[in-house]
Amino acid sequence: MSKQLFRGGAAALALCSAMAAAQAQQPGAATLCGGLQNGFGPFDYRRDRDKLPIVESNHFTAQVEHLVKGITGPLGADIDYTLRAFPNHHRALLAATRLGKKLASNQPTGMNYSIDCYYDRAVRLTPDDTVVRGLYAIYLRENNRRPEAEAQLDVGVRAAGENAFAHFNLGVQYAEMQLWDKAARQARKADELGMPRQELIEMLRKAGKWTEAPAAAASPASR
Repeated sequence: MSKQLFRGGAAALALCSAMAAAQAQQPGAATLCGGLQNGFGPFDYRRDRDKLPIVESNHFTAQVEHLVKGITGPLGADIDYTLRAFPNHHRALLAATRLGKKLASNQPTGMNYSIDCYYDRAVRLTPDDTVVRGLYAIYLRENNRRPEAEAQLDVGVRAAGENAFAHFNLGVQYAEMQLWDKAARQARKADELGMPRQELIEMLRKAGKWTEAPAAAASPASR
């Protein structure tokens, strides 16, 4: 995914730092889902790219990502190693979700934690990662947990800053949940920030939920 997805303003980062501090004070998450300290990591998938090759070449190959077979043991073990080293590894989180769905298990063989916990660990490490918030929202929505999914999107919006792609992607998810007012706000924000893609606006138009902004009045000098 493009690095443009991860650029936020100073205000958003300050907000996320405060959120991270608050989450760190909640003993339940760390107890149930484990501390983040790891033998190798934890690293931020967006920024510590130089550490990725050693993990992906040994544990998150194409065969693991596509759920064909594990490298060191069960598929769950290799995905688990990847997510302990890089808790917000976007593709590994998606692979974990798909594996859980495929096996009808919230904690497939080889995984140290539940699927919920891997998302919890990701947001604890990088509360400003809007892609994680979006993936988490999809997971929650697919498990009939709409209020929690909406809450993750709401946090993502606050962390998105001036990132047009992030606002667009979060808006698409609001639209898929038929949260039209929030989807429209995201569409306008993304458009203001120069987002060239129009799919979200088209979704809103098709649902009859899009109102074109009024044209600016012509100045006297231009008449």
